[in-house]
Amino acid sequence: MFRIAICDDESLFTEELERLISSYMMEKGLVFKIDAYGSGEALVNLGIEVVRYTVVFLDINMDKIDGIRTAEKIRKVSRDILIVFVTAYVNYSLEGYRLDAVRYLLKGNANFQSTVNECMDAIMDKLNYSVAKKEFEFKEGTKKISLERLLYIESNLHKLEFHIMEDDMMVYTTYGTLNTLEEELAENGFIRIHQSYLVNQKYIENVKRYKVVLTNGVELSIPKVRYTYVKEQFILYQGEV
Repeated sequence: MFRIAICDDESLFTEELERLISSYMMEKGLVFKIDAYGSGEALVNLGIEVVRYTVVFLDINMDKIDGIRTAEKIRKVSRDILIVFVTAYVNYSLEGYRLDAVRYLLKGNANFQSTVNECMDAIMDKLNYSVAKKEFEFKEGTKKISLERLLYIESNLHKLEFHIMEDDMMVYTTYGTLNTLEEELAENGFIRIHQSYLVNQKYIENVKRYKVVLTNGVELSIPKVRYTYVKEQFILYQGEV
C-alpha cells in the first residue's frame, strides 16, 4: 500500500492536492492512503514513524518549521522517502537538489492536474513500480482487476468470492478452486491461511489467536495446524516490506 503525506498549512489547497493524487492513484488501480498534516511540526513529531510514508508532499512556505527544515529533519531519519516540494515560488532549486527532491509543484499553475500526474509518473518510475492485473470471468461479467485491490478470496460451496476494494468494498463471484489460484497468485504476495481463504498479505494487520486481522477490521480464522506457518510468513513478509 502507498502511504502518502501532504504537509501544508492551507487546508483548501491540501484538499485539492489530495483529490488530484487520489484521482491518479484510482485510475492506476493502486491501493493508497493519504494523511494530511497542517504544519511541519506535526510531521516532524512523528520521529522515526515518518518512514511509514512512501512520498511526502511538503509546502515550503509554512510558519515555524518551513518545508525545507522539515525535509532536513526527514532526511536525518530516512534517505528513502520521496519528497515533493510544493511552493508558490520558483527559487528553491538548489535546496531541492541538496535534499534530493523528486519534483517541485508550483501553486497556481494553470495545468496543475497534468503537473501532479507527471510528478506521480516520475515517482512510479523512480520506484520501478508496476501494478499486476489479471482478468477473471465473474458471474457479474468479465473484469480485469488490479491485484493491489484484491483483499482476499473466499471459497464458499464451490464458488469463489473475490473481495475487492473499489470505491466501496465489492464482492465478485466465479467458479473455481482456491488450489489453482493459490499457485497462480503465490508470486503476488497471497497466502493460503485456511482451506477457504486466500489472503493478500498487504492487508494483514496482525496474526493472533488463530485469526488474521485485516486492515479494514475483517477477521478470518486460521486452523491450528496452519497457525505457526501463517504467523512465520506474516513476520517474513513484514520484514521484506
